[in-house]
Amino acid sequence: MADIEEARKQFQRIDADGDGFITAVEFKSALAQEGDWNVTETVAEAIIKSRDLNGDKVLSFDEFWAYLNK
Repeated sequence: MADIEEARKQFQRIDADGDGFITAVEFKSALAQEGDWNVTETVAEAIIKSRDLNGDKVLSFDEFWAYLNK
């Protein structure tokens, strides 16, 4: 199981605009900042979709946390 406080820090780092949701654009940008320049927005959208439990095309912290605890 992941550490929830560390997960919150990671989520907040990815959530660039601080609205409480991670979009595909924010996810792609976070990966690029970590050196993964090969992820396209289409790939980022697919990754978000695979973890998005309610189908709103963004990740809430609860969805992020649920994925980390799989």
